[in-house]
Amino acid sequence: MQDDSAPPLGNIPEFSVSEISHQVKRTVEGAFEHVRVRGEISRPTRAGSGHLYLTLKDEKSVLDAICWRGAAQRLSIQPEEGMEVICTGKLTTFPGRSKYQMVIEQMELAGEGALLKLLEDRRKKLAAEGLFDAARKRPLPFLPKVIGVVTSSTGAVIRDILHRLSDRFPSHVLVWPVLV
Repeated sequence: MQDDSAPPLGNIPEFSVSEISHQVKRTVEGAFEHVRVRGEISRPTRAGSGHLYLTLKDEKSVLDAICWRGAAQRLSIQPEEGMEVICTGKLTTFPGRSKYQMVIEQMELAGEGALLKLLEDRRKKLAAEGLFDAARKRPLPFLPKVIGVVTSSTGAVIRDILHRLSDRFPSHVLVWPVLV
């Protein structure tokens, strides 16, 4: 007996696996070429190549992510396990494995509370190492003995700085020349 409720197969286009994978890639990358994703960092791993691999997660889902070496070197924070962040980048797919991931271009802490928690965690870690013990503290000198200046070695700025320092309190000045 033939099932009359099944749709006719003759009008449905046939695709290869590669064609479907590439079409999904074009669709995902077109729809999500610039996104901001908030999540908690899990399993951050820096490869020998300098690339950063991690997972962003929330209560219900996980999203694999990668930050290429160049972008990873420019990140304003050092990603750590459990840190809540907002990542900016794009979604991409890997057609050969039917997987998608986020390519991270920027990363920032999610909210003021996250920054305060990070600072408090660092303070506790340094306190545990004894770095805040009163016995380790040294008195600050009234005036510095050496002053470092990072500026152009030629120009009015460095001449003005050196002139004011020699007038007010002569001290040894180290100039680190940079392009301004």
